[in-house]
Order: sequence, then structure tokens, then C-alpha cells
Amino acid sequence: MSEDEKKLGLVALIALVVGSMVGGGAFNLAGDIALGSNAGSAIIGWIITGIGIVSLAFVFQNLTIRKPELDSGIYSYAKAGFGTFLGFNSAWGYWLSAFLGNVAYATLVFSSIGYFFPVFEGGQNVASIIGASVVLWLVHYLVLRGVSSAALINTVATIAKVIPIFLFIIIAIIAFKWNTFTFDFWGKGGFTWESVGEQVRSMMLVTLWVFIGIEGAVVMSGRARNHSDVGKATVIGLISVLLIYILISLLSLGIMPREELANLPNPAMAYVLEEIVGQWGAVVINLGLIISVMGAWLGWTMFAAELPYVTAKDKVFPKWLAKENKNHAPVNSLWLTNGLIQLFLITLLFSEAAYNFMFSLATSAILIPYMLSAFYQVKLTMTGETYQSGEKRTKERIIGFIASIYAIWLVYAAGINYLLLTMLLYAPGIILYKWALKENDIQKKDTTIEKALMILFVVLAVIAIGGLITGRITI
Repeated sequence: MSEDEKKLGLVALIALVVGSMVGGGAFNLAGDIALGSNAGSAIIGWIITGIGIVSLAFVFQNLTIRKPELDSGIYSYAKAGFGTFLGFNSAWGYWLSAFLGNVAYATLVFSSIGYFFPVFEGGQNVASIIGASVVLWLVHYLVLRGVSSAALINTVATIAKVIPIFLFIIIAIIAFKWNTFTFDFWGKGGFTWESVGEQVRSMMLVTLWVFIGIEGAVVMSGRARNHSDVGKATVIGLISVLLIYILISLLSLGIMPREELANLPNPAMAYVLEEIVGQWGAVVINLGLIISVMGAWLGWTMFAAELPYVTAKDKVFPKWLAKENKNHAPVNSLWLTNGLIQLFLITLLFSEAAYNFMFSLATSAILIPYMLSAFYQVKLTMTGETYQSGEKRTKERIIGFIASIYAIWLVYAAGINYLLLTMLLYAPGIILYKWALKENDIQKKDTTIEKALMILFVVLAVIAIGGLITGRITI
């Protein structure tokens, strides 16, 4: 197979975007949203999410066109726009989010397997951890065989996983009850700005979690056959998935009352379909979820290993992470990532509601990388870099501002506790950053802003530790 044949085409890139977004979260989306939002607030939340996430997709599309030489995506945008330290933190945050997301996937997939085999019930007992560990190292082996082989498997898994989702949507449309959907539309107190605002805020992390992966084609852009396919794959994948998610969540609210939906076990979609057609519906959805999460797990393993690898090649991560094997797989980065996932899997034995906690932490960790990408688009439109004299940039500037506001809103919506817990993960990265600079003999003096950020990360991490000790912050 030639080097060009090993590259990823448009279909494979779209499958990476769709496959990484449509993971386990899609199958529990209705239940997660129902935990804090009624139908009216969910509609408002989807409008905000749709505008924000589509703007973010267009940001990634525009940056791949304007800056084709930046083929490391999220990391390279932050570095080019705001310096080495913020570039490092963009890569670090994305990597943290990727491997924490895989821990959440492990919990969810074995919770579904527990539907068929009670020994795995709940997804975080000893049997589940052993099973998840076996899957983890099987995925590890597949990625070691080469990214193109893993991407092919991901494409097949993506096609297989959307079949039960489309089946659910078709049956849910037929079974939809308007009276159920409109009952208690705004909540028990009726419409108030305070209540609706809180409900909308509560669903922000949930909706972002199921869209993480929108940048999948951008992260893998260095392995794309045609660079122009990267932006196309991002937008096509995002629009398709957005429509699927809106239908899943809103149709479910027209089948079961919100309180019942919120109390369903994982995955909620299985039990909603079981309510309509009987047990076979739950069987189909649980099988679909297992295929879905396995595919997403594979895709996210590739993303999680790729970013430390490309960052190490750029001398911002320790250089031993830049090693490839004969199949051009990032071998050391993969070992580090999956080794840490294995450690986190063991911690699931000691944490309640592990899936919700892990996906919330993974979502919180990725906010900084998304925010910096949006800021970079705004910066390009303000400075005029890459634009010819007289070329219009108003449209791209507006899109950049909308994506930036959305990213800032998400930080607010996440809440102070998750921000503090995320800083516990970001602060140790400073040590790794300094180590990488020293190892590569890079003589760089920190700017005043970089020093201030380092101090801020450490202070917030110390506050988080204090909150955990006193019980003000719980895991």
C-alpha cells in the first residue's frame, strides 16, 4: 500500500467526526438532558447549542483553509495565535479530555453489556473493570497496526451504530404524544427567566459532551489525503449529528414524562424504546450502543495518541512521545495514554456516578482548547493575516465572535467546581511543559501573561485540593 493510500479520504474523515461524536452520549442524551431541563428549556438550549457549535465547526473549517500549514489542528492554532505555553495547554487539555472521555465510554459500554450479563451491571464493578481493560488493550493493538487500518474499522462501526439510532427516531416519531411533550413545559413554577436560565445552563455540558469530536478531522488533518476534505468533513459531520441529537432528545420528551426519563438507567434510549415496543427495543439499542462506543473508543484512542505525538514533534511535549512504529502509529504516546486510562479505570471502583463525573470533567477540560481556536479566528480577522487587501472578513469575524461567546458561556455553565477540578489536571502540565523545553534545549523566557497564567493554574489547583479535603467539592 502506497503512502497516499494510507492517508484518510473524505469518507474516512466524516466517519471520524461522526463516529467520535456519536458515541455513548447519544444513547443517554435524553436522560441526561431530562435531569435538569423541561421541554421548553431544552428547545432554547438546543437553539443556543446549535448556533454555538455550528459556529465552532465553521471556525475549524475556516482555519483549515486559511492556515493549511497548521496541520495539528487545535494545538497549532493556539500556538500560532497565542504562543508556545497556551499552545501546550491546548494540546494538554485536549489530551486530558480525550483519555477521560474513554474512561467514561468504558463505564457506559459495560453498563449496556450488563443488560445482557448481570455480572457487569452498573458498569463499574470488578468484572466491568476487567472487561474494560481487555477492550482497552485490544483497541491499543488495533491502533498500533496503523491509523489507516483503525480508521477503516471506525468507518464500518460508524455505519453500524447509526442504524439503531435511525430506527429509534422513526419509531419515536410514530409514538410521539404532543400532550406528554407539552405537559409541565417550563417546569412546575411555569416560565421564569431564572428557572429557564438555570435549566438551559444545566444542559450545556451535556450537549457539549455529545459534540466533542467535532474537531476530529482537524486533529487528523496531517494524515488527510486532501487537505480541503478536512473542513468539508467537519461541517457535514456536525450538521448530520446535530439533527440526530435534537430529534433524540425532543422526541423522547414526547414519549415519557421528564421525571421518568430523568430516572432511567443508562442508556436511556433503550428504555424509552422498550416503553414503546417492548423488550426487543432495549435489546437493539443496547447492542447499538456497544457497537457505537467501541467505534468511538477506537476513534478517541487515535485522537488521544495523535496530539501528544504531533506536539512532541514540534518540541513542546517530551520528545520520546514523537516515536512511531513501523506502521506509523504514535507508539509511545499510545502507551502513555492507555496506561493512564487503565489507572483511571481502577478508580471507578471507588467513585459513584462515574460516567457523569468523567464526561463532565472531560467536557470541562476541552473548553480551553475550543476557546483558543475561536479566539484565533477572531485574531486573524482583526489583524488581516492570510486576507488579501480589500478582501471581506466580516462574516468570518462574526462567526469567530459567536464561537468565542459560546465557549465563554460554556465555562460559566460548567460551574466553578468543575473549573477548579480541571485546574487540578492543568496545573501539573506546567512541569511537563518546562521539562519539554529543557529537554529540547529551547531557551525561552516566559512572558508576563504566561507567568500570570501559571500562577493562576496553581492557585486554582490548590483551592480545588482544599475544597476536596473540606468536602465543599465532591467527586
